Amino acid sequence: MRSFLSKLLFLLSRRDRLFLAVLFALSILSALVETIGLSAIMPFISVATNMTLVETNGYYKTVYDALGFATAAQFVIAFGFVLIGFYIFRSGLQIFSTWLLVRFANSRFHIFAYRLFSQYLAMPYQEFAQRNSARLTKTIMHDANQITTVINNFLQLISEVSIVVILYTMMIMVNWKVTIVLSLFLATQVFLLLKFVSSKIAKHGRKSQASYAALMETINDSLGNFKLVKLLGNQKLLLERFGSASLGYSQSKIANEVLNALPRIVLELLGFSILIALVVYVIYQYGDANFVIPIVSMFALALYRLLPSAQRIMGNINSIRFYLPSLHIVHQDLLYRADDEGGEPIAFERTITLKNINFAFSEDKPVINDLTLTIQKGDKIGFAGKSGSGKSTLIDIIAGIYKPQSGEIEIDGETLRNDNIRAWRQLIGYIPQEIYLFDGTVADNVAFGHDYDEAEIIAALKQANIYDFLLTHDGLKTRVGEGGILLSGGQKQRIGIARALYGNPQILILDEATSALDSETEAKIMEEIYDAASGRTLLAIAHRLTTLSGCNRIYQMESGRLD
Repeated sequence: MRSFLSKLLFLLSRRDRLFLAVLFALSILSALVETIGLSAIMPFISVATNMTLVETNGYYKTVYDALGFATAAQFVIAFGFVLIGFYIFRSGLQIFSTWLLVRFANSRFHIFAYRLFSQYLAMPYQEFAQRNSARLTKTIMHDANQITTVINNFLQLISEVSIVVILYTMMIMVNWKVTIVLSLFLATQVFLLLKFVSSKIAKHGRKSQASYAALMETINDSLGNFKLVKLLGNQKLLLERFGSASLGYSQSKIANEVLNALPRIVLELLGFSILIALVVYVIYQYGDANFVIPIVSMFALALYRLLPSAQRIMGNINSIRFYLPSLHIVHQDLLYRADDEGGEPIAFERTITLKNINFAFSEDKPVINDLTLTIQKGDKIGFAGKSGSGKSTLIDIIAGIYKPQSGEIEIDGETLRNDNIRAWRQLIGYIPQEIYLFDGTVADNVAFGHDYDEAEIIAALKQANIYDFLLTHDGLKTRVGEGGILLSGGQKQRIGIARALYGNPQILILDEATSALDSETEAKIMEEIYDAASGRTLLAIAHRLTTLSGCNRIYQMESGRLD
């Protein structure tokens, strides 16, 4: 419980914690009002069925005389109207409390999802590359939402516990012996039910998490490789994976619902059976149950209100346990602290200098070995070499995507560090091998991550030699389809070039950007890239040396070194 509370409080701001305290106080007030409403029924029924009590009962007589009623009937009618007014107030308080509780719990989804998304965007690329994007999506959309359920259940738990405590206090005042016997019996049953049910619910909660993650991965893998799926015709295998994950998720939800309903059924059976057994025993023992009927009626009424609260308490506890893995996941991901990146400016007017750079993804597998390199502004430099030789990693280090384990990068003599890394990245236009286009317009894809400027978008598309083609369609509003499925490979690549040129970067980076194209299209696009790179620094990676023919320097990379 302490671990749960510490994680929950960690996720909440100071203001949220203060609001929780207000909700707790409101829960106590609601419980008191609920108890008063319940206990007021019996006196009203008593005086309504026996009006002589107005004269014989000291409390009734005092109120009767103080307010100057003429008849007992007037007193009872006034009592009834007061009771109705009280129940209207109670209902209003319940609605207000419920609204505050639900509003607080569900509005946390936006906050948690935003914080997670912000955390993932700030994550170093090396860390991101080790994560599964489907699981990150699941954490933002699924786990963050489940925490609202945890908070909702926690707040309801506090409210229901308050009601139970105050109702039990009232029952003890009426007859402490019966209350203690009833409490001990029911507490034993609750303990056994929690021990049996909650452990199973927690197990199904873990199963639900694993199944949902597998479900998301299967969907992403299948829809992200849809063309390959059609070519291989392996729908059956993917459907089996999907079916297994979907069935596991459904079964865990079914088990959770059934197990949550079990305590209510058992507690209602036991609670009312005890009261009936008590009446039967009294009749058997004394032949008359009239003297216990008022107490039994009071306890029956209390149980009628108490048992649903007990059931909801158990339901809240079980629901919290079922969704607890989501709290652990979100807490763990929000604990992660990426290095702060400042907004210090940096200028590139002369040179990029790499000094004794070393980098490895793991200690026993170095990728870049003691590499030193100087790049002059306006250089067109090519990097060739076999796969795994370190070309892409070197480019990512220069771009500030990866940070070297040792060595320094200097821009005009100024060391590249966390304070100025953002400004440095903004000077770079990047054209990857795989151009990712989302399902939107050409303009939206080109301006992705930047402020929308139509004139600049058109200029970038013209430099990429695709604007005339777009005019034969819907211009800037031409839709590309998910992943650029509505375009050819060359057209996708040109939009990728336009995206890299948007914002007028000083440095262009090509990471095997044309390797998937045929020779003729590649030659044409490379010619266009060299034209676009006029006056800019160009760093290009390619397997084929012919692709790098426009470079003034070409380095062959092998085992993380330059030749």
